[in-house]
Amino acid sequence: MDKILAKKDFPQWLKKLVGSHTVYAPLPEGDIWNYKVVSDSADVNLDFLTTTVPPKGIIFPQREVFLEFQTSSGEKDETIEVKEVLPEDRPVAVFGVRPCDGKSFFLQDKVFGGDFEDPYYWKRRNLTTLVGLACSTPPSPNCFCTSVGGSPHSKEGLDILLTDLGDHYFVESLTPKGDKLIGEAKTLFPQAKPKDKKEAAGIHAEAAKKLSRQIKNLDKVPDKLKGMFDSPFWDEEAMSCLRCGICTYLCPTCHCFDLNDEVASSSPLKGKRVRTWDTCQFPDYSMHSSGHNPRPNKASRLRQRMYHKFRYFVDIHKNYQCTGCGRCVSLCPVGIDIIKVLEKVRDYGS
Repeated sequence: MDKILAKKDFPQWLKKLVGSHTVYAPLPEGDIWNYKVVSDSADVNLDFLTTTVPPKGIIFPQREVFLEFQTSSGEKDETIEVKEVLPEDRPVAVFGVRPCDGKSFFLQDKVFGGDFEDPYYWKRRNLTTLVGLACSTPPSPNCFCTSVGGSPHSKEGLDILLTDLGDHYFVESLTPKGDKLIGEAKTLFPQAKPKDKKEAAGIHAEAAKKLSRQIKNLDKVPDKLKGMFDSPFWDEEAMSCLRCGICTYLCPTCHCFDLNDEVASSSPLKGKRVRTWDTCQFPDYSMHSSGHNPRPNKASRLRQRMYHKFRYFVDIHKNYQCTGCGRCVSLCPVGIDIIKVLEKVRDYGS
């Protein structure tokens, strides 16, 4: 279903949704744009490049409570009461999702789905409609989406894709959830004309040509990694790493987490079971209860990140676990560049 939406009508669409949905959109904090809950549709415009933090946390929160527990004393003995905490049922709409971040949810679905579905993730995922915004120019000089199977107009993971045509958007509804969201204000969405579709296709084609960074022959990397596990290469590449975790915490596809029981009081016992993001770049990430750590240094942790994204995930899910958003390159405080690392892996031993 191809429609158009005049930019002057965009706030009206959001206004209709704010009452029935929790609406997120990129909003500025100084020079930084991040996803925030929208209370006033007049605050929102989509003239931004990219957000520092991906929208991952809207569906997979950095911290979420699974259970609340406490002891209570009865007439005969003490019992433990356990209460499950599930995400709320309110629908969510997320606007301005760049195609690389949309694809990240397509990849996360593989992790949290399959034979053992994560009910917390899927409760939010099923209630969330993702409204994407195609890139007419690379949002970052370090974008490399086409190298990992994406594109500036990728539709994977999205429910709606908007393409900026000047004074209006070309609107492609991709799923029933997308149809429903457009239906909330259907009078604002006249049918697109063939010239609109042609103009959008031209913008998509030109955007791909503007990417300045590409990784040639990336398909060689998974096989190269198989023979590099014990290579001194990782010591050299990890030398400057600070183990800060920025690369993984700002990655739209990193999904490792920890589970902890947080005890507020011991008598009576009262607390919560909480899931929080974790990262393979932290020293205690893979620490065993015996005290042994199979990844004891920076080199082994950098190696794990590369192997997970470009070998293990490829073996299991037939996709790179990377969308080429470039955040880890742009925001690494010591300049570790995943593109350069992958190029060195590709050429290793040649």
